[in-house]
Amino acid sequence: MSIIDPNKEYQKQTESRVIIRFQDCDPLRHLNNAKYFDYFFNAREDQVPKLYGVEMKDIIQEYKAFWVVYNHHIAYLKSANLGEWVRIFTRLIHFDDNTTVIEYLMTDDSKSHLKTLMWSTFKYVAMDTSRTTTHSADVQAYLKAMLFDEIEYHPNKFDERVKQVKASLQTNF
Repeated sequence: MSIIDPNKEYQKQTESRVIIRFQDCDPLRHLNNAKYFDYFFNAREDQVPKLYGVEMKDIIQEYKAFWVVYNHHIAYLKSANLGEWVRIFTRLIHFDDNTTVIEYLMTDDSKSHLKTLMWSTFKYVAMDTSRTTTHSADVQAYLKAMLFDEIEYHPNKFDERVKQVKASLQTNF
């Protein structure tokens, strides 16, 4: 199974426009904090197959390994409200032999205000052992093709990244 076309330049960022649903809100009509994860993960899951032409389930089946959540860093800056249209951006900002880090951003519909920023770290785990395993050469090529390398990732620089995105939101998109 070939995951990517080595002669193609792939988009490095996904973008989705979604509406905040009633069932996902608290009594104050704000998106429930736990629901941000659903919105972020669903947006990425919807967009990756469109951009890269392969479903996650196919990669998992072919390579007998999958990514599991290791940790999250999240900053809730402005609430997302019932009935509001928002933009969700996702991008792979780091990977190594057995780890990936995805950056998720939620903005207002006009992309002028950052609502939430999250980094999720995933470990690559073999299905037969349930232990961390190394990305195969094909998977590394796939990750390299989608890597958003405009960010100098460091796991201890999350708060600095939040400030950077807030300051430059208008020019980044």
